[in-house]
Amino acid sequence: MSALATMARRTTRKIESGTPAHRDRAIDGLRALALLAVPTGHWLLGGFTLSSDGAIHNASPLGTFAGLAPVSWVLQMLGIFFLVGGYASVLSYRRRKGTTRAWLGGRLARLGRPVLGVTAVWAALLPVLHFGFDVPVDTLRTASTLVIQPLWFVGVYTVVTALTPLCVRAARRLGVWAAAPLLGSVAVVDFLRYGPYADAVPPWLSLLNILPGWLFAYQLGVSWGEGRVTRRHALGLLIGGAALFAALLLAFGYPASMVGVPGEARTNSHPPSLLVLALAATQSGAAILLRDRLGRLLKRPALWAPVVVVNLSAMTILCWHQTAMLTAAIPASSLGEVPGLVGAPDSAGWILARLAWMPVFAGLLVLIGRYARGFESPWAGTGAGRRTLAGLLAAGFAVFALGLA
Repeated sequence: MSALATMARRTTRKIESGTPAHRDRAIDGLRALALLAVPTGHWLLGGFTLSSDGAIHNASPLGTFAGLAPVSWVLQMLGIFFLVGGYASVLSYRRRKGTTRAWLGGRLARLGRPVLGVTAVWAALLPVLHFGFDVPVDTLRTASTLVIQPLWFVGVYTVVTALTPLCVRAARRLGVWAAAPLLGSVAVVDFLRYGPYADAVPPWLSLLNILPGWLFAYQLGVSWGEGRVTRRHALGLLIGGAALFAALLLAFGYPASMVGVPGEARTNSHPPSLLVLALAATQSGAAILLRDRLGRLLKRPALWAPVVVVNLSAMTILCWHQTAMLTAAIPASSLGEVPGLVGAPDSAGWILARLAWMPVFAGLLVLIGRYARGFESPWAGTGAGRRTLAGLLAAGFAVFALGLA
């Protein structure tokens, strides 16, 4: 134990001494918080049922425990992630040494490599699991769906990042109000799909919310990075967002859960509804107001070191956390129902057992991350043939995961 403590202290000192004085610790802290909320939410609110043929299927405790919906309000922190992403992109955009195209290419490559890595690995794993270990096809489809589930975020974030130059221009011209048209756009679409004429609206109309819905917080972050968001604006976002959130829940019948619940006709996140933007505005206002206090708190080396580690492993956490849970669940399914892991998430006992499994999932993610982090680094030594093979494997996995084959 003393050896581990000594190593931890040494690592903490090394990280502290290597942190530049100008580093914005609060921004990194907010990003780390939003990142950790993703696996925490998926691990807590996702479960598996076991069918008679031994296959596992997705389930959620929210289907039984509707009172847990407020937990999703806390764990749905993508608004914070996009806010911080916009802020950081402005700083990086200002410091770029080459062309805007080269700057975008570098940032998009950093997002794409880990996604290509996880999907290619899973494409190679599928036949091994099925033919080598007799894992049911339905289990593999469930696993593939979970693996690809967080990756939609990377696709959206890629598009949003590509719009950074336009967001910067909008922020310089309109300040914090540059995000207002995005909020209005989502409100109009929601009115059409949920209002009195909803029956006449084609289903695809909801897809129009995807870009403005997630660009909203990013644009706020860009305006913040441009110095166009004051504490008064932040207070307005906090109060106005909270008021809108309450009104949508209490007066307009929006679902309380921020994540999809099996069997529910409406969902808030896919695509984002106005409730998602209200929550993002509330969280963004609070984050901006608490920035200085958080920055002072992270001056403590013991708190700062884990923030750095999480940020350095951002894409690994995002891409591989579902794999960590599946690493425990798939082998366990061969034993039958295992409390908190495989079995209907419909009892208080399941919730307590799932909490006990959380450290196991985290440990598996750390173990997987030791090898998977290599996908975040530039693939300078990887030949064109291997990159092409990885791309083909990733495409095949996507086809299977999306039920196209």
